[in-house]
Formats: sequence, structure tokens, C-alpha cells
Amino acid sequence: MITEELKKETMKLNPIDKVHLVEMILQSLNEIDPEIEKAWVAESETRYGDYKAGKSQTVSFDSIKKRLNK
Repeated sequence: MITEELKKETMKLNPIDKVHLVEMILQSLNEIDPEIEKAWVAESETRYGDYKAGKSQTVSFDSIKKRLNK
């Protein structure tokens, strides 16, 4: 299994190389996928349009705070 092989090889690295590897992996997780970004923009525009047209039910911030403070 590739995961086990990677794990074994990673454990052989010196601490500085391990840190660099972790940083590289974390950075790769933060990269924006253009297709996902495009989908989120479309969704937010749809939701905002529904809000402006009165098609969506809104909840006040105060009611949310009350609900969370129970």
C-alpha cells in the first residue's frame, strides 16, 4: 500500500525535512480549485438573488445568538 510506504519513508527523514514536507502538504490543501470557486460564486449569486427577491427565509443574528446561548 502506498500510504504505508510513504509513512515509512517519511519517518526516515530528518526533522527539518519533515517540517518542509508538512508545509508543502498544508500549502497544497489551501490551493483554490477554479471549478469549486466558480461553483461557489454561482451559488452565492443565486442565494443573493433569492434573498433580494424575497424567496428565501432569513433569520436575525439576535435569534441565532439566543439559540446558541441556551
